[in-house]
Amino acid sequence: MEIEQHPLTPFLPANARLLMLGSFPPQRKRWCMEFYYPNWSNDMWRIIGLLFFDDRNYFADNKQKQFRKEAIIEFLQEIGIALFDTASAVRRLQDNASDKYLEVVHPTDVSALLSQLSLCKAIVTTGEKATHTLCDTFAITPPKVGDFTEFVVNGRGIRLYRMPSSSRAYPLAIEKKAATYRVMFQDLEMI
Repeated sequence: MEIEQHPLTPFLPANARLLMLGSFPPQRKRWCMEFYYPNWSNDMWRIIGLLFFDDRNYFADNKQKQFRKEAIIEFLQEIGIALFDTASAVRRLQDNASDKYLEVVHPTDVSALLSQLSLCKAIVTTGEKATHTLCDTFAITPPKVGDFTEFVVNGRGIRLYRMPSSSRAYPLAIEKKAATYRVMFQDLEMI
């Protein structure tokens, strides 16, 4: 099977206090923009809009069925959130966007990402595959969904938060997902 390399470069604002890690982008045919969480049916940008602007459609252009990439980037730079994924190369075992059918060929060097983010104190994984890939890399026990654990990377204490997947395949209402994310952002004093 073909090995797919990550199509995006890490988004690493210098002021990032939080590194958000998904698993791997869906196939390009599912993208509505050239950025992270590009699938129109993924609710990440709706969750963030709900939490920070009390408007699930804050980052959405519903008429065009796409997210407003420039507004997302401006927000992330202002608040200090970095983005990448836990896999740098994968094999898709089925022709779909499901993490269940992703084989991680090369996990991301998260230590290298953190070395570029001197203010980063926390990582959040946004789904089961991302969580397990990261935990395998650092030999740590995955926290429960909505919880965190602490570990050390290059002498720096880091909190790992595990959040519910923003995919609609994860059976939880967007408001309940947002409530779980809210606790993390409050802990980090970002909200």
